[in-house]
Amino acid sequence: MTQPTTDVAPVQTEMDAAKIQSFQRKMRDEQDLARGAFAGFGAALLGACAWALITVLTGFQIGWMAIGVGFLVGYSVRTFGRGVDTVFGITGAVFALLGCALGNLLSVAIVVANEAQVSTTWLLSSMDLQAMKDLMIGTFNPIDLLFYGLALYEGYRFSFRKLSESEVRSLMT
Repeated sequence: MTQPTTDVAPVQTEMDAAKIQSFQRKMRDEQDLARGAFAGFGAALLGACAWALITVLTGFQIGWMAIGVGFLVGYSVRTFGRGVDTVFGITGAVFALLGCALGNLLSVAIVVANEAQVSTTWLLSSMDLQAMKDLMIGTFNPIDLLFYGLALYEGYRFSFRKLSESEVRSLMT
């Protein structure tokens, strides 16, 4: 039994080294760490507020929120920073961790403020860094390390620019 022949063009699998170098330079020229960091910071604040709101409403700290905060921060860093260098991943990881820690702090502050019958804004504005540190240490749970680790990983992983299909095709010889 013979196989029918088809007229299919071979798939290009080699890339032109000169095109790759030129494209890498172009990608690095398009990077903007300041925009990426600003977006990551904003996403961390938004993620922290969502973390606190969900924690207070449910009465539980939901660990999957760390993945959400990490993704939100990483995606923001990637979209606005258009980065390919390691510093973008580190930026995403740091802001993801900040978002989770701030979410924990806000959650506890909201609960304490409600119990003390004062506004959360007043409570936070009257606390110094030592009081915030003591509050975080006093409410620390070892599982927080897992959540923070997940946020770090996701913030790092999602912070890098992805190549589009057309960009990859343009590099083929």
